[in-house]
Amino acid sequence: MSEGSLGLSIGQLLREVLKERSLSMRKLSELTDIDTATISRIINDKRKATLDHLEKFATILDIPLAKLLQAAGYPVNQKNAKRTAYDETIQQLVDTSELLSADISIEKVELQLAGYEAYVQTNEGRERILHDFDKKLKLAGGVGPFVDQMKELFTRFKMQDVAKRDLAIIGSALLYFIVPVDVIPDYIFAVGYLDDAIAVQIASSVLTKNS
Repeated sequence: MSEGSLGLSIGQLLREVLKERSLSMRKLSELTDIDTATISRIINDKRKATLDHLEKFATILDIPLAKLLQAAGYPVNQKNAKRTAYDETIQQLVDTSELLSADISIEKVELQLAGYEAYVQTNEGRERILHDFDKKLKLAGGVGPFVDQMKELFTRFKMQDVAKRDLAIIGSALLYFIVPVDVIPDYIFAVGYLDDAIAVQIASSVLTKNS
């Protein structure tokens, strides 16, 4: 994607990417399972892309989700933005989203983390973290202030410079981020990453107590 794509609308951005990769709207429809007519309206800026549409575009076209969100006019936390702006965005979405009728429970996150700890200690679990972390991080587009903490945890996991118990805790938080079975679906930006942030904080808290 060219540097000139910065500042484009979602329609212009998608049109440029499809042209660069010699993809038709019909082919994109097949790959994303989004109706061709819907894609056409999005590309011609005649309808707003939903968060679900944008996550599918990000996955298939290998474009950071944050870039698509910004082009589509959604609020995006920039890398150097203040944390308060990110928190305000989350709170606005929490207040308005009908999808949050099922409460966000820290207990639910803790239960899922506990379930991952045993898997982390298997070769399959470890390989999944090492293989899929960068891919999921790219898809997330560097969303939220918890990302730096996630990267730090991944480095510690990769280097294995902590006790076995701590390694399991770190791995469980990384798996929570990677595995697409969250308390909140990731496509509900930015609330979709709120429980991932909670998972990181839980793991960090436990590690601090153990140190």
